[in-house]
Amino acid sequence: MVRLGLLVNPDAGLGGRLGLKGSDGQAEVARSRGAKDRSGPRMRLMLNHFIAIRNDNNQEIEWYLSEGRMGTQWVPSNISPLELVHSSIGVTNADDTSQAIRSMIDSGIDLLVYAGGDGTTRDVVAALSEHGKPDLPVIGVPTGVKMHSGCFASSPKAAAEVLSAWLNGDLLLASTEVLDLDEDLYRKGKWVVRLYAEATTPASPRWMQGSKMRVEASGEEEIIEGLANHISDTLIDDNMMIIWGSGGTLRTIGSILGFDLNTLGIDITVGKEILASDLNEKEILEYLGSHDGDVTLLLSPMGGQGFLIGRGNLQLSPDVLREVGVDRVLGIVTPAKMLTLRSLRIETGDPEMDERFSEKKYLKVLQGYRTTRILPVSVD
Repeated sequence: MVRLGLLVNPDAGLGGRLGLKGSDGQAEVARSRGAKDRSGPRMRLMLNHFIAIRNDNNQEIEWYLSEGRMGTQWVPSNISPLELVHSSIGVTNADDTSQAIRSMIDSGIDLLVYAGGDGTTRDVVAALSEHGKPDLPVIGVPTGVKMHSGCFASSPKAAAEVLSAWLNGDLLLASTEVLDLDEDLYRKGKWVVRLYAEATTPASPRWMQGSKMRVEASGEEEIIEGLANHISDTLIDDNMMIIWGSGGTLRTIGSILGFDLNTLGIDITVGKEILASDLNEKEILEYLGSHDGDVTLLLSPMGGQGFLIGRGNLQLSPDVLREVGVDRVLGIVTPAKMLTLRSLRIETGDPEMDERFSEKKYLKVLQGYRTTRILPVSVD
């Protein structure tokens, strides 16, 4: 008999498409603006995939979880038996996370599967330490706006694969970094990530995302200037709408071209003018709908993890990506960042859109003046 804990942060990820750059302390604001649940449905997706790949396995599993928003509300009817050790019917917070985990530990769980972002991970590892089980294995289902920590699977389905492989005895456990971004500073345009703790998780280079790395290298000024010149020569045109993704590389390129871009948000330029800055999903769709010319989406992958879509840019929703078109996505990769990449990872949150990227197999990236290469696409 294996005892598994199951925990959902129902507020994780709410601010993503709204451009709130996180959900810590923003859940009420996000819901008032029409944000839809992200965390619970993605946990349900993980569980449904887990059922599909484990349907012939006779291993007995008991699930320990909260009754309500942090658990049972998102569990498929064919998951059983369920042991309810906590109640989360109303508004929940970090104290509920701690109380639920304490009850799960008292029940003797062997591993905890949780859905959330880096803030949730911070609360989880704090509760594990507080209640005497700092080395209890965890698997994170990525549902937040930002997931820098290494204990997250690359997608909900990947989390199911990791859980199944661990149950089969195919994966060893390893220690990984728990990182957290200061969201108050993040919303002010400052990127401050701290090493909060370490967590134990099944080791799987295929299915686990690894920790975020901030890639910096001296001597790349000429490369970045060349990238800017290439964009100026080939894309800057009164007929071309450029959607600029987040990140320091794109901000530096924009600065060379005379654009004061938002480091952490999504901006749009047409010709030599900034049309709009720090946009949410709805605003991006409105600008796309009113533009009759060409469109290019510029994105720089996340260092270390390789995510081009699905981490920190939830404003680029499946609807936005459908409107832009897969063929209009161009990656921007400096040589230093290229050393950390094996593929371009895509996690749109929409199976049909993921399949479109998967069918491409490769995407073009710009790595210097008139210098491009192709990298394989990884959709987990």
